[in-house]
Amino acid sequence: MKNVTKVAKGTQASLGRRLKKSIPLYILLFPSAVLLLCFAYLPMYGLIIAFKDFTPALGIMGSPWVGFKHFLKFFNSYQFGITLKNTLAISIYGIIVGFPLPIALALLCNQIRNQKFKKIFQVTTYLPHFISTMVMCGLILIFLSPSSGIIANVFRLFGIEIPNLMASVSAFKHVYVWSDIWQHLGWDSIIFLAALSAIDPTYYEAATIDGASVMQKIRYIDLPLILSTAMILLILRAGSILSIGFEKVFLLQNTQNAMGSEIISTYVYKVGMQSFQYSLSTAIGLFNTVVNLAVLLIVNWFSKKMTDTSLI
Repeated sequence: MKNVTKVAKGTQASLGRRLKKSIPLYILLFPSAVLLLCFAYLPMYGLIIAFKDFTPALGIMGSPWVGFKHFLKFFNSYQFGITLKNTLAISIYGIIVGFPLPIALALLCNQIRNQKFKKIFQVTTYLPHFISTMVMCGLILIFLSPSSGIIANVFRLFGIEIPNLMASVSAFKHVYVWSDIWQHLGWDSIIFLAALSAIDPTYYEAATIDGASVMQKIRYIDLPLILSTAMILLILRAGSILSIGFEKVFLLQNTQNAMGSEIISTYVYKVGMQSFQYSLSTAIGLFNTVVNLAVLLIVNWFSKKMTDTSLI
């Protein structure tokens, strides 16, 4: 018993010394922890609204409980199928097209040997990321205008009249996804460039001695060694499959393309902020979060089984 007591006391003393040594780090962490608590965890109290007929006059606790009434209302509504289909279509399309392209760009940039040209190339591809969403949407509307847009005028020189893409239901997802890829392609490639720069140069030296070509180096060295990074990013992206950016869709949306542009986040805004159905909008938002969490766990499990890479 004495030995056990001594070990316990020694462990406590060691823990105390480590905590005392780390006090400056905890002080630096404290503001972030407070912000996370205030803006991420405390607002979760409001999720109760989803299970009540909330009215501001009665307050959250004073409003009557209705269970899953608002969830069933959303599932049985006409908008459920439309918003879910559009959200999944845009999100999955964006993942299929937008996920491999930053990897390809990083591999291409990694092969550039002229350092001056490489820096110019990187800066050029990064710059669109810093354009605000409102300005980007304005540029899209100007470029795609069928009467005065740049693209329409170029095609008109060859006697071709382009349709009004912003009024097309089927074209909306293409406009959204490809403009998003153009804007964020360079920025998204940074993390893959960092992973490539961490690869031991001796691998390339050995491959060169063995007579490997550039494509063989990419296939057998680069891709396998950045696979874990790519899988982590894919898991995180899959975890937000129903969380498409509200601002860009809302700014590009109009009455003519609404059937192809109405997504969950814009519908939540209209139900909650315009129709003042707070309980219904909270229920829709909670459904969105639960589905994202389920997809995240499934993709994480699949990744762990296939590649031994996971978040947990």
